[in-house]
Amino acid sequence: MIVQIKGKVKFPITLDPTVWIFDDRKKSYDEVFHPETREADVEIESDLKKKAQRFDREVYQQKLNPPVNKSLHRKEKERIFTESFMMPIKPFIHNSEPESSVTEAVLVTEDGNHSVNADRFAEGLLLFSKDGKPLKEDGPVHLYFVDQGEHQIPLTGIKEIIFQ
Repeated sequence: MIVQIKGKVKFPITLDPTVWIFDDRKKSYDEVFHPETREADVEIESDLKKKAQRFDREVYQQKLNPPVNKSLHRKEKERIFTESFMMPIKPFIHNSEPESSVTEAVLVTEDGNHSVNADRFAEGLLLFSKDGKPLKEDGPVHLYFVDQGEHQIPLTGIKEIIFQ
C-alpha cells in the first residue's frame, strides 16, 4: 500500500496513502468534481458552527466545563468513513525535487508502465479512498485529472512513479 517516487529526483520519496486521510490537503471526490454541492455543505456547516458556539457560550456561562476533543469533529469522522478522497500530487513532486531535465513521469502498475507528461502529471489528483475505505484491490492510488471530469477512466494500481 505504498507508492514510490524515484528516478531523476534529488530526494526519492515513499508515500503511504493510508495516512492521507488525516492530511488537511485532501479533497473529497465531490469537492473536486461537484464544487457547487460542497459550497452548500459549507454554508450548512457554518450555520451549525455558529449555533454550537452560541451553545458553548451558554454552557460556559453556567460554569459547566465539558471535555472537548478538538482532534476531529463528529461530522468530519462521518465524512472519513463514507466519502471518497483525493490528494493533489504536486506537493509531493515539489518535495522530491525533480531535475530540470525531467519531461515525463512513468507510472508503474500491475498492467504495465504508462507514460505521462511530467507537467501534466503534476496537475493530477490521486484517489486513495473510495467510500471511506482504502483502495486495496486496484490501489493503492488512482490518477485523475480535474479537467477530464468525473466520468474519466482513471489509471489504477499505481505502485511507482519514475521521473525521466
